[in-house]
Amino acid sequence: MTQITLAELPKNFQILLNQAHETGEPLTIIQNGIPFAIISPIKKKSLLQTLSTLEALDEDFADVDAGLLPLDDIKF
Repeated sequence: MTQITLAELPKNFQILLNQAHETGEPLTIIQNGIPFAIISPIKKKSLLQTLSTLEALDEDFADVDAGLLPLDDIKF
């Protein structure tokens, strides 16, 4: 797939793409009244959405609190 930077596009096209990004609405390009291409902004997932797609780990982790006093027993 060919990639170019936004700065390499003509200014009026940059404005249209920025509008699509801000509104979340796709930009449809037509030729002779027929849709030719659709440019759709990529929606970023939240961290929680991304983490929810990860598989659970099946390994056990060491008990890093072993041998430490409970927090209630610590005197300052």
